[in-house]
Amino acid sequence: MRDMENDLMEEVIEDTAEDTIINEVEQEAEELLNKELEGTQSDEETHDETENDAVDEAHLEEKVKKVLKRKEKKDKKDEKIEELIDQVKRQMAEFDNYRKRTEKEKQSMYEIGVKSVAEKILPIVDNFERGLLTIPKGDEGTPFVEGMQMVYKQLMTSFDQLGIKPIEAIGQEFNPNLHNAVIQVETEEFESGIVAQELQKGYMYKDSVIRHSMVGVVQ
Repeated sequence: MRDMENDLMEEVIEDTAEDTIINEVEQEAEELLNKELEGTQSDEETHDETENDAVDEAHLEEKVKKVLKRKEKKDKKDEKIEELIDQVKRQMAEFDNYRKRTEKEKQSMYEIGVKSVAEKILPIVDNFERGLLTIPKGDEGTPFVEGMQMVYKQLMTSFDQLGIKPIEAIGQEFNPNLHNAVIQVETEEFESGIVAQELQKGYMYKDSVIRHSMVGVVQ
């Protein structure tokens, strides 16, 4: 009897040990399987992430290329705009210089024309002045004399409007740029070097002499 109990006990112990070993093996196998599954999933995720990163990188590179291409076009466009602006500025400067030069030439031609016409009219003015100086006393109020005086006044008014003015002479210090000394005069009325007589009026147009005054200067 005791031997049978011992044998049964040993069988139970052996079965228990075998179950324990089987459970341990199954647990280890499950753990290994889980690890493999996790590794496989991790590899797939890593692969997917790698593919996503590659796609994002390619997309970003394409965007960068587009931006660089746009920037290059913009730079060329800005260069062209600056070139056109520079050309316009140069043309405007050239036109402004041309306009100033043209206006200066026109003004110079106008002044030459005024002086030329004045030179031709001055002898007529001289004759009017000589004629007015020879009017006999008592005839000052006659229609003829008044007509001559009126015409002379109109001539001088026109001269003044054109900028033509007589050169001051008597009582002024002799100036070779304005006066032409033809005689020397002895007088106590003026000091030496002063214009005492005016034999012919001189005229100026603005700052330019049309005709010098013919004068007598005190010694």
